[in-house]
Amino acid sequence: MKTLRSGSWREESGETPLVTRSRAIDAVSFRAVLSAFDSPRAVWTAPGEPTVVGCEAAATLVADREAEDRFAAVREAADDLFAAFDAGATPDPARPRLFGGFAFHDDHDPDGEWDGFPAGYFFLPRVQVARDGEDAWLTVTAVDPGDPDAVEERLDSLTEELRALPAPGPTADPPGVVERRPTTSKAEWRDQVDDALERIAGGDLQKVVLAQALGVSLESPLSTPDALARLRSTYPDCYRFLVDPGDGGRSFFGATPERLVSLSGRELETEALAGSTGRGDTPEEDEWLARDLLESEKDVHEHQLVVEAIREQLSPYAASIRTGQRTIRKLDSVQHLRTPLSAELVDVEHVLDLVEALHPTPAVGGLPPDLAWRTIRETETFDRGWYAAPVGWFDAAGNGTFAVAIRSAVASGTDATLFAGAGIVADSDADREWDEVQLKYRPMLDTLE
Repeated sequence: MKTLRSGSWREESGETPLVTRSRAIDAVSFRAVLSAFDSPRAVWTAPGEPTVVGCEAAATLVADREAEDRFAAVREAADDLFAAFDAGATPDPARPRLFGGFAFHDDHDPDGEWDGFPAGYFFLPRVQVARDGEDAWLTVTAVDPGDPDAVEERLDSLTEELRALPAPGPTADPPGVVERRPTTSKAEWRDQVDDALERIAGGDLQKVVLAQALGVSLESPLSTPDALARLRSTYPDCYRFLVDPGDGGRSFFGATPERLVSLSGRELETEALAGSTGRGDTPEEDEWLARDLLESEKDVHEHQLVVEAIREQLSPYAASIRTGQRTIRKLDSVQHLRTPLSAELVDVEHVLDLVEALHPTPAVGGLPPDLAWRTIRETETFDRGWYAAPVGWFDAAGNGTFAVAIRSAVASGTDATLFAGAGIVADSDADREWDEVQLKYRPMLDTLE
């Protein structure tokens, strides 16, 4: 673990003089904020939560592949960072948060398209703008500013800067896709699925999620603020995110329907999202597809594997786990089986403990986890990087929300790579799973072409 903190750092004290000040401001365009400030940058929009944009870094926490436990390393560094925390009178929606995420694999090497995205990365924004309904706040954070009044002065100047930002024009059209470069041909996919089915028939592996990557060349450079605006229009109820570390010039963004975990005090919420079908061309066809999904033996079996695995993963931390009713989660181009789960925790103090316990869920990894991970490693021909991994935020109290970074892409300039996968169980059909993967590319393709 290396901890980088902007400004001077009193190493001899062992404490971080972290100062935060906030105030209510007039509503401001997040597209304008993203365009006005330097990287690192982050955007987080989740159902029932304030929308937050963070820019520039007061502090950066990085866990590389050599970290023995990257989740614990990030948590320990964050605890050190917040050890001497002067938050002033900061309202709850404006509280400072660390934004970032983790790679899918522990030994991830940040190379190629994932340059700048290590095994674990979080930053504490120097400038944070939050909006909750009609209310908005500006939060300024500094590490060891010397005089807390300097933070107040910076808050004053930034308030004026935000007020003077020009209103952005209409959301730009997608840049256009001029070339597609799939990592996996249909014949290769059939071979991969056949190999997975043989392993499942052997009796040890129950399920594995195999993924594909699709490289695309764009007609013009991608504007991630505009891409996020298009995703907001099409997927308003999804977890929309952007992580732009600055290193390597690449951005990771998406609109995922899948929450990994939320923690507020002792209350945990999560969900199982597995089993998919398309949307109908008419309301009648759409309803028929939904009923067929709810009654599909293959999809219900796959879904129930995920539900039971999540319950097992949470059992050491909760006195009781509540499982809601299985329903259909409808998105623009696909619909999923969804089961909500909640619990009151008895033995956990930080959301990162739960992230470590739950990642990867069988919805993106498989069962048993170790065998599924090995199968993924031996089968897939590309680096998942941060795809299907935890992305989100946490605060000084250890509360936070993380989503599973599916329906996502990593992009730089006129190049982007999209990711999608499908769960393979005993009675999976390779061609049907191929079609499902192509369907899952649609959210990101639609925002690019």
